[in-house]
Amino acid sequence: MPELPEVEVVRRGLERWVADRTVAEVEVLHPRAVRRHLAGGEDFAQRLRGHRMGAARRRGKYLWLPLDDAPLAVLGHLGMSGQLLVRPEEAADEKHLRVRVRFADGLGTELRFVDQRTFGGLSLHDTTADGLPDVIGHIARDPLDEAFDDDAFHTALRLRRTTIKRALLDQSLISGVGNIYADEALWRSRLHYDRPTASMTRPRSAELLGHVRDVMTAALAVGGTSFDSLYVNVNGESGYFDRSLDAYGREGLPCGRCGTPMRRRPWMNRSSYFCPKCQRPPRVVTAR
Repeated sequence: MPELPEVEVVRRGLERWVADRTVAEVEVLHPRAVRRHLAGGEDFAQRLRGHRMGAARRRGKYLWLPLDDAPLAVLGHLGMSGQLLVRPEEAADEKHLRVRVRFADGLGTELRFVDQRTFGGLSLHDTTADGLPDVIGHIARDPLDEAFDDDAFHTALRLRRTTIKRALLDQSLISGVGNIYADEALWRSRLHYDRPTASMTRPRSAELLGHVRDVMTAALAVGGTSFDSLYVNVNGESGYFDRSLDAYGREGLPCGRCGTPMRRRPWMNRSSYFCPKCQRPPRVVTAR
């Protein structure tokens, strides 16, 4: 699943190529692509027609296009393979093209939603006073947001009474962090994924947040992490941060700090990658 850096790369492309353009026509080519718009594809297309797109916005992994002239926003769910592409109008259709948005100007480009596995989709929602689509009002701010409160994060983290990786993936606590960047930040922090959150001191929480921000900023600089052709920016280009990963996907390879072979363990229908020497598991306390 795409995480904050990959979604932010797409957001920046949409801000450049789609903002301030008026929708002329919307073509829904697959009903699953708008299944979260409960009124259906025809209603989705009709309600967008004639409206002007605002600058794309993001909170964590969630991306949306607000309408400048109505309290509405198009929320994009990229899912496992969703792509928002800006293409020349005359370009051949992609094999898995699901939605096409044409604009009322002479720029000669259109917005396409392409999704091979059809787990993603587009939907239109009312917006809150803060400009968020109402269905994501519960999502926490992300660590790259200037309004993110580090002290509040630490307090909430201690109260969660869970383990540190579970907390990092809790989008109501901190948004935008997924499996890849959680493993990377934990490796940099020398923290085992099962470390209890109640044991996190304020300095350790601050250090972890710093590494979360560092790894995401580094990923953004090279276009995010693309393990295959499914994760691309609006021009169809892949990111290259997979070449810089220190933990994720490196089972059996030497740890970049100590040389110990990295390990992988099944974790919540995913995998966790860690160094057994640098990231020692928490001690199990037995009752007497």
